[in-house]
Amino acid sequence: MGGAERTVIDDGETAENSDGVAEFYSAVGKLIKFFRERAGITQKQLAKMSGYSEDLVGAIERGVRTPRVEYLTVIDDLLDAGGALRVVADDVMKAKIRVSERHPAFSKAFTSEEARAAEIHEYSTMVIPGLLQTEAYIRALYEMRRPLLSSEQIDEWTDARLARQEILSRWPLPVVTWVIDESVLRRPLGGWDVHKVQLQHLLKVGQMRGPELQVMPLDRMSHAGMGGSFTILTPPNRPQIAYAAVQHVNRLITDPVEVRNMAARYSSLRAQALGLSESLALIEAILGER
Repeated sequence: MGGAERTVIDDGETAENSDGVAEFYSAVGKLIKFFRERAGITQKQLAKMSGYSEDLVGAIERGVRTPRVEYLTVIDDLLDAGGALRVVADDVMKAKIRVSERHPAFSKAFTSEEARAAEIHEYSTMVIPGLLQTEAYIRALYEMRRPLLSSEQIDEWTDARLARQEILSRWPLPVVTWVIDESVLRRPLGGWDVHKVQLQHLLKVGQMRGPELQVMPLDRMSHAGMGGSFTILTPPNRPQIAYAAVQHVNRLITDPVEVRNMAARYSSLRAQALGLSESLALIEAILGER
């Protein structure tokens, strides 16, 4: 694995769970720190050697981030741990499964960054962005998930997603922009009644002072977002980070080059999309087609 790649595959959660999971991750972090210090290697050096970010290395040692099985396997060799870290990898995976059974699929690391972000920019190809979803639309998405979710999970996850939307009610409001593919606006997830209210909500948000909503029309012959949905966040006083989720696998991306490329793609998407007023007009037109 060498090189300076610092892409975090965040398929777990931050370690703030019950049932002893947080304590287990803390113990794993202390074990990693023991082997690292015994090897005379700094966190910065381990980050460079393993291809993971220094922030992630430190967070795992503090027990506040979930270690990946691949990470444990790589550093077991780098730290000459004699297989000790490989041994706990299976237990780490079991702990992740326990967490995933209780918590939403979206990354808690991401939502933590999102809540503090000075800027939020999102491109969506499949569904209405989470910050813009109505309660009925959220429930429809979770009800169609496979494997099926329990009613309790749907209630809990719906409440969590709605709580994220408080971002749009605070002051000062962060800089927030969205580019939504036209196909999303024409896909009546949950049925037309649910979809109609969702489109009306988009119009309401689009008319607010501050947030900017654009639509990428289907007739564009050049499209910078063919790689899929993603979000760019600008934390206060820190470099931009990015986030992408595919098949419920979450990626929190900190590599400066990759984030810069994604930001450039987003700029191109905004240039290719309809303007603000044109976008709202298209949403109104779609509503009028029924």
